[in-house]
Amino acid sequence: MKNLFLNSLLLILLLPALVSCIPLFAVGVGAGAGTGAVMSDDRRTSGMFVEDEVIELKSVRRIKEQYKDTVHINVTSYNRNVLLTGEAPQDETKQQIETLIMSVDNVRNIVNDIKVSENSSLASRSKDSLITSNVKARFLHSGQFRFNHIKVITEKGIIYLLGMVKRDEAENAADIASTASGVLKVIKVFEYLD
Repeated sequence: MKNLFLNSLLLILLLPALVSCIPLFAVGVGAGAGTGAVMSDDRRTSGMFVEDEVIELKSVRRIKEQYKDTVHINVTSYNRNVLLTGEAPQDETKQQIETLIMSVDNVRNIVNDIKVSENSSLASRSKDSLITSNVKARFLHSGQFRFNHIKVITEKGIIYLLGMVKRDEAENAADIASTASGVLKVIKVFEYLD
């Protein structure tokens, strides 16, 4: 039982690193059984899953081309709803980035939660990754909903929850996430199925 727990914990801790490989699979570079398994359990269609990955890739590329390293922006797309988090040096830049991303094909809506501040440190980002892993592990352990139906993003201790969920799943997820160590606030960016 202890080995099962340790193996599960290791998988949860490695999940963020493994998930970062999905864009390569989703756009057809070496697509394999792993991608099919991820998409088959997603509430989005496989076409929407790929479309979200393309939105993220195009958005990140446009931001990098225009702003280089002067900003730190995370782009998360779920069902063509885009969440922008990170840091920009001034409010004008924050608004320009939103306008830039709204011009990406197929973007329906943007939630712009970019903070006006200097770029976060590597230590801060590492702490956020650990919080994300902890929240995902708590979701898995709770057994109250399919943990992979909810995308978890952490930025400076603030948890953003995205997905297509039922209202009770959303409330359970928010309650679980809010009690995790290091979480300052939980923001729900869900689409509701009921």
